[in-house]
Amino acid sequence: MEEGDRISILPLEIKLSILSRVEVRDAVRTSALAQSWRHLWTLLPCLRVAYIRDKLGVPGHDYDMTTSATWMGRVPIFHFELTHSGLPYFVDDQSPLFQSLLHLLLLKGGLETLHLSVEWGRAVIFLPSFSSLKRLQLYGCHVILPAAFRGFSRLTTLDLFSVKISNDDLDLLIHTSNNLTTFVKLDCVTSVDSLSVNLNFPLLRHLNFSINESIDEVSVISAPCLEQAHISLSCTNYNPEKLARMILRLVTSVAVVSSLNLSVDVLEYFSIVALPFNFTFPRLRYLKFLLNIDTMDKKIYDAFIWLIRSMPYLEELEIELRNDDSSHGNGIAILMRELLVNKHDGFACLDQTLRSVTISMVGKLDVVSSITMIQFFLLNANVLKLLKIEYLMIYEDALSMIEELQKAEVTSSDAKVVIFDRIYRFTINVK
Repeated sequence: MEEGDRISILPLEIKLSILSRVEVRDAVRTSALAQSWRHLWTLLPCLRVAYIRDKLGVPGHDYDMTTSATWMGRVPIFHFELTHSGLPYFVDDQSPLFQSLLHLLLLKGGLETLHLSVEWGRAVIFLPSFSSLKRLQLYGCHVILPAAFRGFSRLTTLDLFSVKISNDDLDLLIHTSNNLTTFVKLDCVTSVDSLSVNLNFPLLRHLNFSINESIDEVSVISAPCLEQAHISLSCTNYNPEKLARMILRLVTSVAVVSSLNLSVDVLEYFSIVALPFNFTFPRLRYLKFLLNIDTMDKKIYDAFIWLIRSMPYLEELEIELRNDDSSHGNGIAILMRELLVNKHDGFACLDQTLRSVTISMVGKLDVVSSITMIQFFLLNANVLKLLKIEYLMIYEDALSMIEELQKAEVTSSDAKVVIFDRIYRFTINVK
């Protein structure tokens, strides 16, 4: 059987998958081989532009965007990705290349996914209004919206990473994307002016937001369908009190979520502001947060109490404990001894819903503190089914601590399973 025949009998999905991984120059060559393959290019749903390098890693001087653009004009393109790794790195200003590609894609129509990634500051992009666009990912570029910008009526996912954009353009981009379900603003969105971000999305389900120095204000005005929120921090030079108020406002404005991930030591910031009395997360089932025990004190302990008490229906809790300074290793002991000594009312989740607790320990923590922590959850979380302790430290230290914990007498009013997991799993039978 001829090789062309063997290829032709392959399922269409496999042939399209092969073609979608072929770089532009090779794609042009391949499409000239046979009429059957040329027909397949009209069905190709995805194009990833890559820059050709020779075997020595030296830029290939035969990169011809004119040929590629000519070929692109012959086929429908629904998904387009162009990253800085696929561009001639000796071109300082990549703006003309990006702009010509965007213009071509706009004329063709039908584009659903656009992913542009450049080295920081090497491209200014005038973003056109793609009427069919559903997913937009912009990394490292300077985005300017033209005067005639009408928005993206079908956009469901917006992902911005290290993007420079003006306050007015960001506001216009956000508020003309009425069907957005996923908004990701990672690391930093810098601007010539301070950004004030007000999110109002009737269909938004997933929010991933990082606060940085360029953010002056951020809040979720309305997002009734919001299910998951991930809030992080990427700034080091910010007024602590102002930052604390901003974090608190953002966290409380996403109270409708069922899943909340806080990649920031919220307790440290919550300890310096007035927390709202009787505030609750009515639908929250999963919480993950970071706790730096180096700075543990009574105010942070009070913030911890407020956080747990405000989540009456919590089912799954993950805490990442960090101990960067071994000289302050008694921080977690302070927290847990307070929890055991003082009787607290209002922990509805401990009495009714909390079934899984995972505690990741980064740094060397003493055995007494670990046992105290275990006792608190076993004695107070009445419906707890699994308590998992992860020691993310030197393996030998983890084994030593696990051996000591296995010797300890941990009691509970109900039988629970406690698992210590590093490389191997150790199960402690609770008495």
